[in-house]
Parts: sequence; C-alpha cells; structure tokens
Amino acid sequence: MSRLEAKKSSLCKSEPLTSERVRATLCILKGVLTSSYGPSGRLKQVHNGLGGCVLTTSHSSALLSSLPITHPILKILTTSMQNHVSCFSDCGLFTAILCCNLIENLQRTGLTPTTVIKLNQHLLRLCTSYLKSESCGCRILVDFSRPQTLLCLVRSIVTSKPAGMLTREETDHISALVLRAFLLTIPDNAKDRLLLGKSIIVPLKGQRVLDSSVFPGILIEMSEVQLMKILPIKKSDAFKVALFCASLSGDLSDTGEGTVVVSSGVSLENAALEQLLNLGRQLVGDHVDLVMCQKVIHPSLKQFLSMHRVIAVDRVGVALMEPLSKVTGTQPIGSLGSISPSSYGSVKDLCPAKFGFKHFLHLIPNEATICSLLLCSRNDTAWNELKLTCQTALHVLQLTIKEPSVLLGGGCTETHLAAYIRHKTCNEPESILKDDGCTQTELQLITEAFCSALESVAGSLEHDGGEVLTDMKYGHFWSAQAESPSVVNWPDLLSRCGCGLYNSQEELHWSFLKTTRHPFAPQTCLPHEATGSANNLTLDCFTAKLSGLQVAVETANLILDLSCIIEDKN
Repeated sequence: MSRLEAKKSSLCKSEPLTSERVRATLCILKGVLTSSYGPSGRLKQVHNGLGGCVLTTSHSSALLSSLPITHPILKILTTSMQNHVSCFSDCGLFTAILCCNLIENLQRTGLTPTTVIKLNQHLLRLCTSYLKSESCGCRILVDFSRPQTLLCLVRSIVTSKPAGMLTREETDHISALVLRAFLLTIPDNAKDRLLLGKSIIVPLKGQRVLDSSVFPGILIEMSEVQLMKILPIKKSDAFKVALFCASLSGDLSDTGEGTVVVSSGVSLENAALEQLLNLGRQLVGDHVDLVMCQKVIHPSLKQFLSMHRVIAVDRVGVALMEPLSKVTGTQPIGSLGSISPSSYGSVKDLCPAKFGFKHFLHLIPNEATICSLLLCSRNDTAWNELKLTCQTALHVLQLTIKEPSVLLGGGCTETHLAAYIRHKTCNEPESILKDDGCTQTELQLITEAFCSALESVAGSLEHDGGEVLTDMKYGHFWSAQAESPSVVNWPDLLSRCGCGLYNSQEELHWSFLKTTRHPFAPQTCLPHEATGSANNLTLDCFTAKLSGLQVAVETANLILDLSCIIEDKN
C-alpha cells in the first residue's frame, strides 16, 4: 500500500500589497504594457523557451493571454482586462495601464481602503456623468451621413497597432476597406430593429497589402482543379442552392455504446450509397444548381450531381455555415431524408475568382449583408496582427452604431478629464463630501492620485524621451521632441495636440504634465466648426473607453480592498 502524504496547511498571506515581490511584479507588468501602448509602442515577442512559434505583437488580447501570470492579485487584474477586451475588443492596454497606475498612486496616499474606495467611486461617477453629458469637451457625436468621423476612428485603431508594419498609404487603404466592409453589413431597409450582417476575413498571405479588397457575398477557397471541373457557370436567372450540415460521405454515424443489427446479405456501404443517390435524384428533380456541404460529399454522389450539371462543393467548414445560410437564405439540412422545398435558397450569380496564387468560387447574393474582406499581407506575423486589428475595428464600428459617439484620442481625453476632475473637486468639494464622513484633505489626496493616473496613461504614448505637456485652455495632451532647448517658444516646437483637433498657433499656455499646477476649468462644448473640418483626428471608441475606465477603477478598488490571500498548497 502506497504511503499517503499528509495534507498541507493552507498558506495565508495578510496585506498582500505590502509585499515587495508583489509590487515588483506589478511594476514589471505595468512596464510591459506601458511600453506597448500607442502607435509608437514597442513590439513584444512572446515565445516558449522549449520551442514553438514566436508571437510578435503589441495587442492587449495577445499579450494578456500569453503572459504566464501566477500571483492571485495579478490574475485578478489580467482576468478583468481580458473580460473587458472579450466584450469590447478595444482599449485593453488603456484599461490595464490605468488600473496599475491607480493601485500604485492610491497606495502612496496612506489612506484606509474604505476611504479610498468610497472617494474613488465618487470620482468615477463624476467622470462618467461628464463624459455622457452634452457639455463634454472630449466627446463627438457621430453623423452617419458623413463617414469621415468613422474613417478617422478606424484609422486610429489601425495605426495604434505597429506590428502590422503598414505604410501611410497602406493604412489609408485598409481603413477605407474596413469601413466599406462594415457598411456592406448594414441592411438597406432596416425599420424598427437593426440586425447587422457579417464581414468574413479571407487570408491571402505573401501579397501586397494594397491588393486587399472587399467583395459582397462569400469567397469559398477551392483548388484550381476543382474550379475547372465546374466551369463554365452560366445561367440567366438565380442559382438554386441546397446547404447541408450533415455529412454526405456515406459513413456510418457513431452509435456510441449501442449495437447495429444488419440482416444477412445486406451491405451497409451499398445501402448508404443508395440512400445518397436517392438524395441526389431528389436534388436533381428539384432543379437545384448548387449543393454545398459542411463536411464531405461521397465521390459517387459528386459524380452523379456533376453528370446532371449540379455544382457540388464540400468541406466548407463550420465557420462559413451561418454566413452561407444568410447569403443564400437556406435552412441547413441535417438529415438524408426527404427535403422540404422551404429549405432551399438561392444566389444571384456564381463566378470564379483568382487572387495571387489562390482560386475562389464567389457567391454573389441577391440581397444580403454578408461580405468578404480579402486581407493581404507580406508575412504570417504581419497578417495575424492585421487580422486582429481589422476584427477590432469592425467590432468598434458595431459598438458605435449602438452608441453614436466617439472620444478624442491621442491622450487628450485623459488629460482633459483630469483637468475637469481637479477643477470640480477644488471648487465644488461639498457636492462630493456630503454624508460621506471624508475630509477635504482626503478628497484632494485621492483626486490627485486619480488624475495623475489618468495623465500617466496619456504620458505612456511618448516612448522616445520627449516632453509631455498639457495646455491650460482645453486641457489637451501635447508632446515635444526629446532634448528640447532650456528656453523654448512652445508654439514653434509643438505642432498639434494628441488628437489633432487644435494647433499650437492658437493663444495657448502650456504646463509640463507631471508638475503641480493650479486647477483650471478646461473649455467644454466642442466647436462644431472644429470637429466638422478636421479630417485627421485621432479618435477612440466611446463605449469601449468608458467601460475601460469603469473596469480599471473597480478592479483597482477590489485589489486595494484585499486584506488576505489564502492559498491551498495541496
């Protein structure tokens, strides 16, 4: 009998944030995320020391899922960020960096967790109510009759991911394609409820990025031999389509633990093939022109259909089943029995297509909200990052349909919001402190920690040692080159603010971001002329950033409130 090992006692650690090891690890995580932030963020290579593929990225979802996090506190932080990214796709690094900054800054105040959390919640409510208000100076309403704002939003997302290695021309091309692909998913005759379609990203590696394109309908990759067998495809009216999710290979399905009783002299293979041929006769009799199957079609059935001029396409995969059903209007058929006429659908046209070294069958819909984004890139690394970026941009556009607002990017929302919070708490502290039992000194300490955390996120966009400033009129973020002269005329050295809305030739005064300054009221209510005439604004998704702000504050509150960690060592 083997010896039983005695059960170990659980390990209890009190005040986990006071541990130097935890602080050092949190600092390292913050350094990794901060150095990856923004258009000039540094790329990270993630790989296993034992071998395997190497991931080159600065994308938050890829970084957070690849980092080997073991400490419970850091797991709380990274899990919260991953949940945010899974819901909103964007602003993952913003959320993680802000959360790390808040934990560090609020710890230094020396106040009790109860006081910190209570005042933090007040400041968060102040932020969200201001960002949602009509007087907000960093929010722009989206006019869908003028797509320039949406194009700026997509371009901002594409340029924030440097691992795609795009030139300015390529960035503009991809941004326009993503916006066009999104617009194709919007139905023309939406009434009470808007149901968006889907954009399918089709890979084409080894080609120029400028060869990327968008097509209405679906591109199904096929070998040149397969395509030649079904050519030419000519028909004056629509093509009748049948879509199968059941296998047409003739294999006996898995019976589990049951048994199959077969009469003497009966061949299962012949019986299955005869059933498939009967199905083929019904398809031919119903004048079906195109048969598509998620799985495999038996060669004999393929030959039978080909003899009757019916196109057969198999192995389309589960990922294309829903888009194919929408494009063709079919109900996927899951059995080999008699087929209901209502299960059939149609497409307007079929045509062959060749891009680079790949061949496709292009299904052109009658009226559908499905399109294919043929995405080209020079290598696997750049393509994988570009695919992730395009998926993020498409999701952000969907969020913008639901909440038609965008926030100014390039660090300007963070610095503007910090200026607003400082001025509000300095001039109207009684609106926050009533019935809370907190002093004005405590409020000022927490406000400074909160606003410094926001400003530090904006400052993380500068990676080359340059000076980071804010103006004293709008509260926007500005960046100057490194090694600026000691006596400097800022209008000559600065160009435009981070979001690109204001230029330095206006009568502005600047202050270094990390210096103490008197609170001021940033100008609110953006001028319509300024937002309407700007063509190259840097913008952020309103919904994603607002959620990121809430997640960062609430996660920081949760971690700061931890008084004990109990680990089971068994």
